[in-house]
Amino acid sequence: MKILEIRRHSRRDDPAPHLNQLGVTLARLVGEGLGPFDRVVTSTHPRAFETAIAMGFAVDEQNELMSSFGDEVMVEAPWPLSFAQYAETVKRKGPAGKYAHQLMKVYEHIMKYISEERSALVVNHGGVLELGVSACLPEMNFSPWGDAVDYCEGARLFWTDGKFIRGEVLRVRR
Repeated sequence: MKILEIRRHSRRDDPAPHLNQLGVTLARLVGEGLGPFDRVVTSTHPRAFETAIAMGFAVDEQNELMSSFGDEVMVEAPWPLSFAQYAETVKRKGPAGKYAHQLMKVYEHIMKYISEERSALVVNHGGVLELGVSACLPEMNFSPWGDAVDYCEGARLFWTDGKFIRGEVLRVRR
């Protein structure tokens, strides 16, 4: 079985593009328990790239699709919603659902890149993360997953036989 771990970037002082010191420290702490990863992909925003580096992982690729989902998606799926609300939005197959399925294709491509029994890491953003996970697990009941992810939180998805079969939410103790 292959594993895809998807994490939200760490802390910054909005609107600054870079992590602040608390963000670097948080990413380092979370990164201590992660990996190894055969592939690391981030959005093109510095905060995502810097999170992966602070976690201790070299970035193999940056992907523009994970950087922003645009106004049409924001209208349908404003940040923050719960995982269950994002999943319901994806099922409606509007702009948010289409975007989520594009993310799923990127994640599927990553999984085809890595070997069996190996893992990959993606670092992107709140909203982007929940939409993509929802598309990857369309039959999942996300109610127990709760609210949208906070800094460095995310999801772990399990892949076998050419598809994602289950997932788990990853929370960070504060």
